[in-house]
Amino acid sequence: MLRSALMNVMLKAARKAARTLKRDFGEVEHLQVSLKGPANFVTAADRRAEQTLQEELELARPGYGFLGEEGGMREGADKTHRWIVDPLDGTMNFLHGIPHFAISIALEREGTIVAGLVYNPANDELFTAERGKVTYLNDQRLRVAARTRLADAVVACALPHPSRGDPELTRKEHIAAQGKVAGLRRFGAASLDLAWVAAGRFDAYWERGLSPWDMAAGIILVREAGGYVTDLDGGESMLSSGDIMAGNETIQLGLLRTLKEARRA
Repeated sequence: MLRSALMNVMLKAARKAARTLKRDFGEVEHLQVSLKGPANFVTAADRRAEQTLQEELELARPGYGFLGEEGGMREGADKTHRWIVDPLDGTMNFLHGIPHFAISIALEREGTIVAGLVYNPANDELFTAERGKVTYLNDQRLRVAARTRLADAVVACALPHPSRGDPELTRKEHIAAQGKVAGLRRFGAASLDLAWVAAGRFDAYWERGLSPWDMAAGIILVREAGGYVTDLDGGESMLSSGDIMAGNETIQLGLLRTLKEARRA
């Protein structure tokens, strides 16, 4: 498939970081039985991957800002562009040897996300999109699912630890959604949840308490696949609020309404 120069830059960086993640992922099983455990190892893998991504992206686009999970915000000379990067989304899956994790890269231009890439090195699934174009899974064009009834929808959501967020609100929303949809799913990687909405595998997805790097790339994947993405009030403040809802127009609106009713109750 013929890709743009920008997407080739992002893909080259992702592939290089993925090589070390694949190697490190192969070591996790052996670390499970060590006295020290794998947590420190995975933290190091995360940081190595982010460093690789930053170096490759800076080399290709010098001066762009960089927001990463591990290193935070680094200002660039070019104030109009910013990379938003998660080097290892799905760290807990990675830690337990579950092959469901991803590298996520987005480019923000003057406050608007113009390109996104989500790559799972474990199964070589590469999701890409650029503003005004289409979303791809490897070389296949994607569209969000066409289902229009909540009763037929499979929806991705979060199961946050009780120490994070609002457990009571989470419980209310889960109960309300379970009564309306065909099923709820939790896979543990926000970027892949959004990519799977773009691919039509999930009909919708919502979560609270995310960071920009968890969702920036996924937002453009869903939108360029014909889907809708908002915060949980139906607005555009996903990156600042940390709340997100994605799906096709009908399912997304229906699920937003369901969650608002749960909050009022």
